Amino acid sequence: MLGVTVGGVAEEGTGQAAALTMIGFLHQMSDNYLAAAAELRQALELFRGLGHRRGQGDAVTYLGEVHLCTGDYRAAAGYLRQGLELHRDAGYRWGQTRALMSLGAVQQLTGDYPAAAASLVQAQALGRDLGDRLVQAQVLTHFAAVQRLAGDYRSAATSSQQALSQFRDLRLRFSDAAYALNELGLVQQLTGDYPAAATSHQQALELCRDVGNRLGQAETLNCLGELASRTADGRQARDHHTQALAIARDLGTPPKQARALEGIGHSHLRDGNPAQAAAPLRDALAIYQRIGSPAAQRVEETLRQHGLPPASAHPAPDQESAGQRRRSSRGSQAGIEPQLPAGPAT
Repeated sequence: MLGVTVGGVAEEGTGQAAALTMIGFLHQMSDNYLAAAAELRQALELFRGLGHRRGQGDAVTYLGEVHLCTGDYRAAAGYLRQGLELHRDAGYRWGQTRALMSLGAVQQLTGDYPAAAASLVQAQALGRDLGDRLVQAQVLTHFAAVQRLAGDYRSAATSSQQALSQFRDLRLRFSDAAYALNELGLVQQLTGDYPAAATSHQQALELCRDVGNRLGQAETLNCLGELASRTADGRQARDHHTQALAIARDLGTPPKQARALEGIGHSHLRDGNPAQAAAPLRDALAIYQRIGSPAAQRVEETLRQHGLPPASAHPAPDQESAGQRRRSSRGSQAGIEPQLPAGPAT
């Protein structure tokens, strides 16, 4: 989106806004969320001043995805809903599809599976109308996650396998294929096919490393840690989760930190050390509660089952990382506190 045109004529003043949007998107793709938010906010203000609705739609959709990655689900939903409406007003169907997929991810992560499925059905229909096979494969991956969390493992496996087949047909080594592999691996874990799960997660990890997707690496290492908790000793599980935690802290992504901390806690429980499990589980609980994740209930139940009070006397360790501070070229003003455009936030 480096050039914005109407009727084939470049609109005056859109060049800077479009360039800022592209830079912000690239920062988001490289896991530099602080810089991405700063650039996208600047782009949004410029597009607002121009009255350019498609440009605004792109900027707020990408801002929603930044907040999705950093665990601010309320702000993410607000941005994504506004991005969807702006793209509808502009008649931009690819933008609508992206906003719907990301909104579905937020709804899935906050436990609203019917709403997530509804968003994904709309995205799937748009992808088919557009004849965009990549979008269709991405939607199938999102569907797999919703189906898995709803307990429909057979459908989740089918959706994951269909997505992987389409990614292979497209001959694209995108991170999206790694997420489909992880979804398939999680279903294989839940159905007891541990060797197949190990293969799926290892392939996903190799792909994420090949394309330099550190967020995907953290996700996959957590998957491998959870698999190790089912099949190996706690030490191996802790190794995977500790690696995931280090990456997640460096990137500043609380959801991945919480999952890693929960996994570390479970690894101690597997080794029969509930006292050592208490601190990481409480830290995970604090993050889950703050970001509004339904996983908080699961961790509370785990603590109660092992006679561990859920209250923690210290805050969860998910503050801005040194790595994020180094990568941000805008200092403290590049933070990503919610600054929603006018309109409903949820």
